[in-house]
Amino acid sequence: MAARDPSESVPGRFDPFAWARRSTREVRVGDVGIGGANPIRIQSMTTTDTRDTAATVDQVERLAKAGCEIVRITAPSIRDAENLGPIRAALRERGIEVPLVADIHFTPNAALEAALHVEKVRINPGNYADKKRFEVREYSDAEYEDELARVGARFEPLVRRCLELGRAMRIGTNHGSLSDRIMNRFGDTPLGMVESALEFLDVCEAHGFRDVVFSMKASNPQVAIHAYRLLADRLAERAGGWSVPAYPFHVGVTEAGDGEDGRVKSAIGIGALLEDGIGETVRVSLTEDPVKEVPVARALAARYDERRPQVAPPDPGASYVASRTVHERRPTRAFALGPHPVGGDAPVRVEVDLGPVPADAPSAVEALAKGLGRLGDLACEGVSLDVASGSEVARARAFSEALRNLPGAPPLAMRISPDLATTLDGWADRLVLRIERPDVELPGRGSAALEWSFEAPTGELAGLVEAAFAGASPPDLVSFVGDPPTHALRLGVALLRERGLSLPVALRHRSDPFLDAEVGLLRAATDLGAALCDGIGDLVCLGGFGAIDRDVGVAYRILQGARQRTSWTEFISCPSCGRTLFDLEETTARIKARTAHLPGLKIAVMGCIVNGPGEMADADFGYVGSGPGTVNLYVGHDCVVRNVAETAAPDRLVELIRDHGRWVEP
Repeated sequence: MAARDPSESVPGRFDPFAWARRSTREVRVGDVGIGGANPIRIQSMTTTDTRDTAATVDQVERLAKAGCEIVRITAPSIRDAENLGPIRAALRERGIEVPLVADIHFTPNAALEAALHVEKVRINPGNYADKKRFEVREYSDAEYEDELARVGARFEPLVRRCLELGRAMRIGTNHGSLSDRIMNRFGDTPLGMVESALEFLDVCEAHGFRDVVFSMKASNPQVAIHAYRLLADRLAERAGGWSVPAYPFHVGVTEAGDGEDGRVKSAIGIGALLEDGIGETVRVSLTEDPVKEVPVARALAARYDERRPQVAPPDPGASYVASRTVHERRPTRAFALGPHPVGGDAPVRVEVDLGPVPADAPSAVEALAKGLGRLGDLACEGVSLDVASGSEVARARAFSEALRNLPGAPPLAMRISPDLATTLDGWADRLVLRIERPDVELPGRGSAALEWSFEAPTGELAGLVEAAFAGASPPDLVSFVGDPPTHALRLGVALLRERGLSLPVALRHRSDPFLDAEVGLLRAATDLGAALCDGIGDLVCLGGFGAIDRDVGVAYRILQGARQRTSWTEFISCPSCGRTLFDLEETTARIKARTAHLPGLKIAVMGCIVNGPGEMADADFGYVGSGPGTVNLYVGHDCVVRNVAETAAPDRLVELIRDHGRWVEP
C-alpha cells in the first residue's frame, strides 16, 4: 500500500477526494467580506499613474461597473500614497464605494500613509523591509534572528496603524522577489515563499492583529499551486487542524500574459486551487485593460460559488500523488499506440475527441484531413470516436476504413460499451471500454490496445475499480470520468496506487456546446491543467471546440501552461500598474511579433525596475522598463544592457538572444 502524503496527516484535513471549501475566518475590507460564508470575491488593479486622480478614478469606476468588488492601486512613493485620499474622495462624490487596496513595495512610509485612506494595504514581505541585491551569504542562527528582529521593527508600525484604523492587510509573497535572507536559507521555492509570509504573520499575531489575507503568487502555475497548498497546511498546523477557521487566501497567477495563453495559465493555477477548496478572492493578471480581467475571474469563481460540498468516499488507502507540494510526474509503464509511445518517459500525447460517429464517413475524413493540414508544427497524435450503440457499428467501420486511406492518419480510438468490443476489434487502434456498472462483463484482449474508462459518481468509483481488476487482466490505459472531474480522477489514481498499478492515465474533457466559448476554455484548462500540475496524465483527449485544429491548439496551450510540453515561446508579462514605464500591451505585442517562433524560450516583459527583475523569476531573457523611454535587458537575473532606448530595445533583445545561441530564423 502506498504511503499517504504527509500533509494529509494534519488533524481535520479536508478530503482531497471530495470537494469542500476550506474553512476560513471573515476579513472585512470596508463593507466587503472575504472568507467565511462569503462568495469568492473578484479583484483587479488600476494601470493608471496614481498621481493622475481623474484617470485613476475613471478606471476604478469602470472596474466597479464591470463587477470588480475590490480595486488595488499602486503606491510606490509617499506622494502616491497621499493622493489616495483625493482619489477616495472623488470616488465617493460619484457614489462609488468599492474598497481600495494600496499596493506597497519597498516603502514602509508609503504604507503608513496609505493606511489613512484605503480599506486594505498589501505588502510584499520579500521587499517591505529588504532591498533585493541577489547576494549570497551564510546566516548563523543568531544573525538570522537579528534580521527577523530588524524586519519586525520595520513592520510593527504598519501593524499598529492597521489595528487602530480597522484596516485589513494582505501579506502577498511573490515567487522571484523573496528577500536575500529567505533565498539563502530556503531558496527560491514554495517553502521559501511560505516562510517569508509566516515571518510577517508572527509580527501581526504578536500584536493581536488578525485581519490578514495571504497570497502566494508566481508566474509558474505549478509553483503557485504548491506554495498555496503548503501555506494552507502550515496554517492548519499552527491552528491545530483544518476544522479551525484559517486566514483567507487571495489567489492568482502573476504575470500570466495576454490572450488565450494568459487565460489558460490563470485557469490552471487558480482553478487547481479552487478545486482544492482554496481561495476566497481572485485576481486574474492579464496584460490587457484591467476591465477584461473581471469576467475571466468571475467565470472561474462562479463554478465554485455554485458547487456544494460532497460526501467523502471511503478512504482508498493511498494518496493520489507522492506529495501535493512537490511536482513529480507520476511514474507509469509505457505502451505503443501507433507510432507514439504513451506513458513512461514519453511526452503527454494529444488526442482529439471527434464526438459521435459521423453519418458520412468520407466527408468527415476529408474535413479531418483539412484540419490536420492547418496544424503547422503541432501534432495530432490520435482521434477518438464515440460509438453509442450497435446500430452505429457499420458507420464506425466505414469511418475507420476511410481514415486508413488518409496518408499519415493518426491512430483511431473508439469509445464503446464492452459488449461491442468483439464487433469493433481490428477496426480501431484502441478500444475505450466504458465501465459504468460493477457487474459488467469485460472482454478478453484482442488486437487493439485497451483502455478502461471508469464512468460513475465518485461514491461508486471504488466498486467499479475493484470489480474490474478482480475479473480481468489490466488494460494498457485507464481514465476516470466523474463529477467533479478532478476529484474522480484523484480517487481513481489513488485506487491504482493502492493496488501498486502504474498504468498510464488518459485525461478526457469535452467542452459543453452550451457554454460561452471563453468559459469552456477556462473549464478545460482547469480540469486538465489541475491534473497535469499534479503530475497525472499521459494522454489528453480534448474535443468540442468546433474544429480539429482548434481542439489540438487548446490542448497544447494547456500542456504548455502546465509546463508539460512546450510548443511556443512563453511570455511572462505583467498586467501593468501605475509604476509601469511604457505601454505594456503594445510592447508585449511587439516583442511577441519578433520572438514568438522560439519554442522553449521564456521571455519576461516587465513594466518597471522597482519590482520587475525579481518577479520575472525563471525567465531566460528579460525586458524591463528602467525609466521613461528606456529599457534594461536581462539574461536570467543579470542585467547585461542598461538604459537602451525603447525604440531600439526589441532589436537589441534579438541580438542578445542570438549572442546566447538561442535564436533561430523564423
